[in-house]
Amino acid sequence: MSEDIKVSIRNLYKVFGAEPQAAMEHVRAGMDKADLLEEHGHVLGLKDINVDMHAGKITVIMGLSGSGKSTLIRHLNRLIEPTAGEVIVNGEDVLAYNEEQLRRLRRENMSMVFQKFALLPHRTVLENAGTPLEVRGYERHEWEDEARKWLNRVGLEGQDNQFPHQLSGGMQQRVGIARALTSNADIMLMDEAFSALDPLIRTDMQDLLLELQEELHKTVVFITHDLDEALKLADHLVILKDGEIVQQGEPQRILLHPNDPYIVDFISDINRARVLRVRSVMQKTDQPRPGMAGEVDADDTLESVIALSEGDTALSYRVMRNGQQVGILSVKELVRALVPTAAAEDGIRAKAG
Repeated sequence: MSEDIKVSIRNLYKVFGAEPQAAMEHVRAGMDKADLLEEHGHVLGLKDINVDMHAGKITVIMGLSGSGKSTLIRHLNRLIEPTAGEVIVNGEDVLAYNEEQLRRLRRENMSMVFQKFALLPHRTVLENAGTPLEVRGYERHEWEDEARKWLNRVGLEGQDNQFPHQLSGGMQQRVGIARALTSNADIMLMDEAFSALDPLIRTDMQDLLLELQEELHKTVVFITHDLDEALKLADHLVILKDGEIVQQGEPQRILLHPNDPYIVDFISDINRARVLRVRSVMQKTDQPRPGMAGEVDADDTLESVIALSEGDTALSYRVMRNGQQVGILSVKELVRALVPTAAAEDGIRAKAG
């Protein structure tokens, strides 16, 4: 396994029911989720999942309700046992772990942030944040400073002695993130972590996660049903439907080259100008070219370039990253990228061929 792959899921299946191994024979023979339930009374949770999650990156698992995304994330720390397959973490198959190894994995290597916050109502904010270290046997005077450090880092300075019910939903979720960071786990599992929040607070929390990630480089597995959130956060995007992976890859590429009608429908209403980046549509070159209207950053949105150019399709810009030219962006090509039809049809034709 490559050194930068932190988690590797291989040929993972989950069938819910009285006789999952017997039902697996039908699944391996090609039976889909609906037929398995109707004919054999078993539920297909996951089917042949293969995903590599890279160290220091955010992998987003997304799909509609019932797609299997929450089932998948719970296999990583074995809150759910698979019917078949492998889950490799740091080069070790966690399915082979004994009870002690599994406890250590959950306490020290993985932290989890839940949609419903999962704070202990009778404990203060500081005590909630310090729970992971207290569970490991640390005395209060040993974990207080660490818990307070992360509370301050997520914007909760001075809230130590409050109780969860005294905080807003956004503040409670900040406590949940501080608790995960206090554990010092290098893998963070976030199951619909921001879904219960109001839109503006949700945006703030997404920005906070990206800010923390820039500093800490955690391996984050993030579950969502929201495409805008997925495109904003993901380094690697995995889209599920009925327990199967429909498409996975770099989110910008999926947006430009969807390979399935399901994905095309999913992205049809997205504001492409707001989520597509310059790097995705530029012509890659480090060679200077005369007549440029200015410079833009490779990670700028197309929306920002449209505003800069005032819609003048005759203009072109040098594309920069870390002070170096990496490409040329023509506003004319930018406008073409905003029309999804050609890219979508190309991707589906390639899959069919």
